[in-house]
Amino acid sequence: MASTLEKFIHSLDPRSLPRVLQIQSGIYFQGSIYEMFGNECCLSTGEVIKVIGFKINKLIASICENNEDSQFSAKVELPLNFPGLYKVVADKTPYISIEEITRKVAIGSTRFGHPCFYSSEDIKLANLTIKQGEQITFNSVEEVNGTMAVNCGVVRNNQSHSFTLPLSQDGKFYECEDDQIYTLKEIAEWKIPRCRKRIVKLSNTLHAWDSSNPLPENFEGCLILTPVYEVQAVMKFRKDIVHILSDLDVEVKDITDCYDISSFLQPLSLEDVFERTSREFPMVAEIMEGPLGRQKPYNLLHIGKEIVIHKKYQATRVLASEIRSDSPKRHFLIPMTYKGKFKRRPREFPTAYDLEIARSEREQLHVVATKAFDSPHTELFSVSVGDQFLVQQRQTSEVLYEGRKKVIDVLACEQILSDAYKEVLLPMYMEGGFVEVIHDKKQYQLSEICKEFRLPFNVKVSVRDLSIKEDVLAAVPGLQLEEEITDSYLLISSASSPVESWEIPVYRLNMSVHLLSKDVQTDIPPMTKTTVEEISEEEYYMVRRFENQTLHPPPRPPKKPAALAPKPVSAVSKQITSDVLQSTKNCDFCLCLEKGLSCYSR
Repeated sequence: MASTLEKFIHSLDPRSLPRVLQIQSGIYFQGSIYEMFGNECCLSTGEVIKVIGFKINKLIASICENNEDSQFSAKVELPLNFPGLYKVVADKTPYISIEEITRKVAIGSTRFGHPCFYSSEDIKLANLTIKQGEQITFNSVEEVNGTMAVNCGVVRNNQSHSFTLPLSQDGKFYECEDDQIYTLKEIAEWKIPRCRKRIVKLSNTLHAWDSSNPLPENFEGCLILTPVYEVQAVMKFRKDIVHILSDLDVEVKDITDCYDISSFLQPLSLEDVFERTSREFPMVAEIMEGPLGRQKPYNLLHIGKEIVIHKKYQATRVLASEIRSDSPKRHFLIPMTYKGKFKRRPREFPTAYDLEIARSEREQLHVVATKAFDSPHTELFSVSVGDQFLVQQRQTSEVLYEGRKKVIDVLACEQILSDAYKEVLLPMYMEGGFVEVIHDKKQYQLSEICKEFRLPFNVKVSVRDLSIKEDVLAAVPGLQLEEEITDSYLLISSASSPVESWEIPVYRLNMSVHLLSKDVQTDIPPMTKTTVEEISEEEYYMVRRFENQTLHPPPRPPKKPAALAPKPVSAVSKQITSDVLQSTKNCDFCLCLEKGLSCYSR
C-alpha cells in the first residue's frame, strides 16, 4: 500500500531498518533532480531506494498562546539548535500496551531514555503488585527467557524494586509528568513519540528576544512540535549516501519483503564497524560519506577514499576546558600521548568546602581570600580580603549557637601573618572566595599531572607539542584539566600510501563506509598519530553526561544556619584575584619566612 514519504517515516520503527522503497507518484513523476546537502538524486516513478537511517532535521512548531487546549495561531520552523529550555507536557492519550510504548517511545541507556508511565489499573506480577497510578520507569528492552520484555522499576519508601513487563502486557498506560527541562535537540532525539504530537512549554530563554525570533515576545504558551526528518538512503547505482527531507511531496511503497536487499551497497557507520568482532580486523573500506574539517586526518577522509581499518580499542583522553570568565569556552579532548609540557595556574575556590576537596598530601594548599566573611561565632575566624592561609585538615569544633553548644564541621588552617603563623578555624559552610598561590616552577607532562594531582587542575602550555604542525592548546591562555575519560577509537591508515596511521573517534565522527573484498596488509604503519580534538559545547556535555555516568559529584557542603546572613562582598575582591594571577604570571613566587610561602604579601 502506497503512502506519503512523511507518513511512512513518521511510523517507521528504526529497528526494522533497512527498508527498500519504490517511488510511486508525486511531483517527481517524470524524473526530477532533487538536491540536498550537495547530493543530487533522481526520484522518478518506479525508482527504488534503500532507507538506512533517519533523524530529525528540524521542527515545525504550532504556537498556542495560552495552553495546550487552545487553538494554535501560527506555525513556525525551528532548527534543533534553537535556544531555550523547555518542559515536556505529559501526553493525555493512553498507550494500550507495553509493545506500543516500545514502538513509539525512545528507550535507551541514558537518563533521557528512561521514560515514566503509570497504569490505570493494578498490575499483578509473581512477586509484586504495581499499584494503579504508581510511577513505572522503563529502563531497557531485552529478551527474557525467549520473550521480549521491558526492564522496569518502581520506588517505594526510598527503595527501588525491579521487575519486567512483557511486550504483550495490555492495559491503559499514561505518560507521567516530567519535571525536567530539556533543550530542543534533546526533545527531538528522545522525547517525541512516533505518530504523536509533542507539546512543550518554554521554561527559560537563553538570550534576549529580538525581531528575528519566530516566537512572540514574552511568549508563555505552548508549542506543538511536529518533526521533519532527514532520510539517509542508498540508490541502486550510486556509492554515496543521499539525504532526503521527509516532507517531500512523494508517495512510496515498502517492497522490502519482495526485493533482493543485498543488491545495494551496505553503508556502515563507525559505530557499526566498531561492533564488528576483533578477529574481523583489519579490513579495507571505501568512504561513502566523509567528515567535515580542515584538521588532519579529517581533511584526508573524503568520499571515494580507500582506507585500512586496523583495529578497534578504548583509549584515554583528558577532558579540558578553556579558563575564561566569559562564554563560550572552548573544550578539548587531549590524548595521553600529547608531547607538550604544562605549567600550573592558580585555581579559584568559592567555598571553604572546596578547599577541603582540593587538599592533598603531596603539598600544602596556599590560598589568598578574595571575599570577606564575618563569622557569627567567636570560636571561628572572620576573614578579610587579602588574608592568606595554609590549609591543614577537616575537623569538628564546638560552637555556641542560639544559647546551646553545637558541634559543626570546620577547616583548620594556618593564617600567614607578616612574621608568624596563627592557627584558625573556618566554618565549612563559609561562602567565601579564595585563589591559589603557586610555588611550583616545574613543567609537567600530561601523564605526570594525571598521576600526581587530583583533577580538576589548572595549567597553561609552556612548551608546545613540536610533533604537530599547529598545537591548538599552545594559544589558549589557560586550561582546566577536568577529568579522564575512556572513549572508543578506530585505528586507520590510507590504503594507497600507508606511511602513518590515525586514531579516529567512533561516536563523534559523522562518517559512513562500505567494506571492500580486498587483501589487507596486516602490518600497522610505524607512525601512529593522535590529535587534540576540539569538541563543541554539545559534545562536551554529552561526554560528561554519557561517558561518565558512574562518576558521582562530591557531596554538597553543609548548609549555612538559616539565621545567619552573609556579609556583603568587598569591592576589592576582583582586584585581589587579578593581583594573585599576575603574581603567578610574573614571578612564580619567591621564598619568604621559614616556610617559603608568602610571596603575595610582598
